[in-house]
Amino acid sequence: MNFNSSPMSMTKTPVAAVRWFGALAVLALVAGCATGPNRNPADPFEPLNRGVYRFNDAIDTAVLVPVATAYTKVLPAPVRTGVHNFFSNLTEVWSFANSLLQLRIQDSAETFMRFNVNTVMGLGGILDVASDLGIDRHQEDFGQTLGRWGVPSGPYVMLPLLGPSTVRDTAALPVDVQGGLLSQVDDVGVRNSLYVLRIVDARSRYLRATSLIGDAALDEYSFTRDAFLQRRQNEVYNGNPPDDGAGK
Repeated sequence: MNFNSSPMSMTKTPVAAVRWFGALAVLALVAGCATGPNRNPADPFEPLNRGVYRFNDAIDTAVLVPVATAYTKVLPAPVRTGVHNFFSNLTEVWSFANSLLQLRIQDSAETFMRFNVNTVMGLGGILDVASDLGIDRHQEDFGQTLGRWGVPSGPYVMLPLLGPSTVRDTAALPVDVQGGLLSQVDDVGVRNSLYVLRIVDARSRYLRATSLIGDAALDEYSFTRDAFLQRRQNEVYNGNPPDDGAGK
């Protein structure tokens, strides 16, 4: 759940970027103290991560779930679909750039077509005309680009407010934020309002899934971690991860 706006402002200056990466180093040092025997190899920071997970879950339960529930009750489904399509369309530009960086030429061409078709024919992206025309969506980010070129994912990290991540994806986060179109909106009030709306929209789409996880999983933390790492590996390798998956 990417709803913390602080990294957005941090990417505005080189000094802030240095502080961001310094924070990652501190996190690694602190988390290293929390490691212990018999831990999941992909999650050596598990004690610290579990504490952050409990904090995130408390914020989610107290704030996001009630707001997202009200959002689904107040707005009709077609309106919510239009909002989701609008934000999805904005991500196509950054996905296009990362597909190019990954040398995925067909994916970048399809993403370029999706953005133009939905922007022009879909009323600024409110309607997903491209999907109706059979143009596939390829969601890419800078963390996937790094993984594509052999940068290992590193340990699993649960970020405060932002949720599941890895060391690689956390390092890539400032670049992803800066590459998004929303970060280019000059009016701070409008930009923050759009971020909040995007967060609420995203959370509203997982209300039922959250309930199912709570009912089915004996350990919600482990279930969330394992599902995230598997999904992330598939995203980096476009659904064809290597058999061993080492370092990814």
